[in-house]
Amino acid sequence: MTPMITIEPYRHRPRLRLSQQRPAARYAFGAAAAAVAALARFAMQMALPGHGHYLFFAVAVLVTAVFGGTLPALLCALLGVFFANLPWWDSGPGVGIELAEYLFATIVILWVSARLVSFQRNSLASERLAAERAQAAAVLAEELELLIDGAEAYAIYMVDPQGYVTVWNHGAERLTGWSEAEALGRPMSIFYSDPAVAAGEAERDLAQARAEGRLVREEWRRRKNGSEFLAHVTMTALHDGEGRLRGFGKVVRDITAERASERTLAASAEQFRTILATVPDAMVLIDATGTIRSFSRAAEVMFGYAASEIIGSNVSRLMPEPDHSRHDSYIRRYLETGEKRIIGHGRTVIAARRDGSHFPIELSVAEANGPDGRIFTGFIRDLSERFDSEEQIEHLQQELVHASRLSAMGTMAATLAHEINQPITSIATFVRGARKLIRGGERDRIAEITEALDLANEEAMRAGEIVHRLRDFVARGDLEKSAEPLPELIAEASRLVLIGARETRIETEFECDPALAPVFVDRIQIQQVLVNLMRNAIEAMADSPVRRLRVSAHTGENGFAHVIVADTGPGLAPGVAGDLFRAFHGTKRNGLGLGLSICRTIVEANGGKIWAAPRAGGGTEFHFTLPPQDGKGSDG
Repeated sequence: MTPMITIEPYRHRPRLRLSQQRPAARYAFGAAAAAVAALARFAMQMALPGHGHYLFFAVAVLVTAVFGGTLPALLCALLGVFFANLPWWDSGPGVGIELAEYLFATIVILWVSARLVSFQRNSLASERLAAERAQAAAVLAEELELLIDGAEAYAIYMVDPQGYVTVWNHGAERLTGWSEAEALGRPMSIFYSDPAVAAGEAERDLAQARAEGRLVREEWRRRKNGSEFLAHVTMTALHDGEGRLRGFGKVVRDITAERASERTLAASAEQFRTILATVPDAMVLIDATGTIRSFSRAAEVMFGYAASEIIGSNVSRLMPEPDHSRHDSYIRRYLETGEKRIIGHGRTVIAARRDGSHFPIELSVAEANGPDGRIFTGFIRDLSERFDSEEQIEHLQQELVHASRLSAMGTMAATLAHEINQPITSIATFVRGARKLIRGGERDRIAEITEALDLANEEAMRAGEIVHRLRDFVARGDLEKSAEPLPELIAEASRLVLIGARETRIETEFECDPALAPVFVDRIQIQQVLVNLMRNAIEAMADSPVRRLRVSAHTGENGFAHVIVADTGPGLAPGVAGDLFRAFHGTKRNGLGLGLSICRTIVEANGGKIWAAPRAGGGTEFHFTLPPQDGKGSDG
């Protein structure tokens, strides 16, 4: 590269000057000069009788001032006065005038000498400053040259006002293929594509940069081998201190790969947006403050908000109470504790549309670290249709159960009518006969009356036995007991309850003792008890402001498992607890009163006990116990 600034470093060549020597030498020189002048005057005494006493001393003072400085010259002048007034001089009548002239000349010489010394010092200082500036300029030029040549990814060059290359760096050589020798003095139009040259773009660029001072654009440039590349070009007009245009500085960078990568990324992003637009599940992206950063097309359709009006808002805007007010505390608690409750797990919650309506959704949250911190992506599926279908299925199931109940009751009624008809008929016959005998007043037939009543009693006992056998037949059944992990039974039962429940805004809490031993029970029957108790709890909390279902299990007395199903409903009415588990004594308006009776029958058949108690703070707790696997426990 041709250096932008070429300066020969200044090198000071020292000259031997007496004034630059030590002061003692200079004063010695002044004294010696005075002595030499005295000898010369003594030698010329015959030629200059009576006059010219100070002529030689004036010359000595002048020589000393030139080579020794002002103070040595003053010493020389004083010595001259001393030597001129020695007794052996041939003094004449004009010696006083000569002394005055000598002193005046000495003063003039000393003044001129002082000025010359000051000028000499200033000159030396100027020379040193100029040398330092020249050296700094040379270093700066060298560093600037290294900096320009070190910019490998940039072509940096200069052109004169007519557009001819004057400076060319190594980066320009690498980028275009033109060497410095080939580029210098060539017009900058050789770097333009053929269509651009034909259109006169080089001349227009010069004119625009001259008029506006700076030109920035992206356009195609040509290399030496004829290939082209997309270049980012910056062209700046350079003026001197008086405002005259000195030329233009140009910085060129190859952005072909960069723009291609940007187009690829843009195409990928568009493809990704197209794919997301076809996905039925909504996607909402939020940051660590809960602010919405992205809102998919499916989310717009699901919630009724346009992305432009919801992005930047807090995600709690999509939630009803109580989650609307608590969501920021959920994020803050996770960031502080790291405890994951939704992240990485699907959960059924309630969402709010723009029109204020609420609907059930399945929410899955994923976490990632972005350039601006943590981000959370929520994948949302509308469960409205599924819940409607499940509601219809549940309604059909309830109708089927009701029909089954009616059928069972009909069968039982027919059986009872068939089995008990004969004993009841016999009882009625024996009672009527005894009544006739009593009314006839025939006291001698007391034995017959007694026999009739005994027979009636036997028939009544027979009827009771029939009912007892039917009850045992219904209640007993064959149990298929096995060792079962109680937490799994609770988990499976809860899934059945929560999927079939219409009310989804129930807060659920499950707590099982990790050390709890397996229980020895009939799996299906115990799950039926859990499902029945949890559904009763959910129904009891339908109108409660706080709806929290809690199921816990721990090891109770005598090694039995102790299960508690607690709700936050209104609690049990006074006087109901005593008859709660009795058949046909229900608290539901449309119930038969058999659910809790069946639960008691199942629990007791499996070797446990069941009871109800009020919950501290409001609500009801249903407790029941189950025997452990080893069968060693006792709940008696």
